[in-house]
Amino acid sequence: MLSLEAVEKIVHTHQGRHLALKNIHLEVEPGEIYGILGKKGAGKTTLLRCVHCLESIDTGSIMLDNSPLTHLPEKTQILARRAQGMVFAEPLLLSSRTVYQNVELALENMGDKKKDRQEKVVEALQMTGLQDKALCYPKELTLGQQYRVSFARALVNQPNIVLCDDITKNCDARTTHGLLKLFRELNERYHFTIVLATDAMEVIKMVCHRVAILHQGEMVEHGEVSGIFAHPKTDIAKEYVKSATRLEMPNALRRRLKSQETDHTYPVLRLIVDNNAGQEPFIAHAVQQFELTMNILQAHLEAIRDLHLGIMIAELRGKKNNIQSAIAYLEERGLHIEVLGYVL
Repeated sequence: MLSLEAVEKIVHTHQGRHLALKNIHLEVEPGEIYGILGKKGAGKTTLLRCVHCLESIDTGSIMLDNSPLTHLPEKTQILARRAQGMVFAEPLLLSSRTVYQNVELALENMGDKKKDRQEKVVEALQMTGLQDKALCYPKELTLGQQYRVSFARALVNQPNIVLCDDITKNCDARTTHGLLKLFRELNERYHFTIVLATDAMEVIKMVCHRVAILHQGEMVEHGEVSGIFAHPKTDIAKEYVKSATRLEMPNALRRRLKSQETDHTYPVLRLIVDNNAGQEPFIAHAVQQFELTMNILQAHLEAIRDLHLGIMIAELRGKKNNIQSAIAYLEERGLHIEVLGYVL
């Protein structure tokens, strides 16, 4: 297990001294894919570099499988890095070396004897689907294949955990999908623990079990990805969920929407229903019980790993007291409801 306790990191820039990481607490369980979500400058890369012993922290502690990763002598840091794999935002392959030799380099750097390397390199290439590319050079590979080489290099030391720093940011949709599929297969087949930093909620929802959202060095929200999608608590989490749902309010409705409620307006709601809540017709019950009418304006089914969420935008009309009672009734039954505004 990876554990960060009260971790803080101070950085110095031309603008002065500031906290790049502020009181970070998180735990990554063995065998899970854990997402670190945040925009550029949120602290994602700094966090991964501290875990990988490439940078030191100023306060707090980092533990991996009950062994400390902080304040270590250089030789111990090297051994600690061997228990981890690191895939950087760029593939960072040596153009003069073949795929096999690029992967083998990680073992060379750790001092493994040549006779002990072959089996590990071949296994890492097989895991990443590169066994037929062993003698190719980086310039002969697609970008997705180059990242697979980088991932194979991270796996070749048989680490306990693999850290991935925003590796999909330069990839098109097809390449991203292929890499994320690889992550899921490795996680499910070999139970690799993967920590994946990204600025894309779309990536998080496809592969991660849990996620921590960073903003200006602080962890503002964390939990199961499905739970954050269904019940985001902070404005930042709500924005990420909104960006990844592909559900936009119709322009005609947006022009009519008012921010303030009056005696003559009715609410426009965003409702999110997960698998469990969707097994019962709670919305139909609420409309009938509280004598309301509902006009569904947009609807979308969202897949998050093995969970499906129904997301809709709807007008709710009726007596105001009944509307409030219906919203409370639905929230008690596990639906997430957000009032987007009001219409006449």
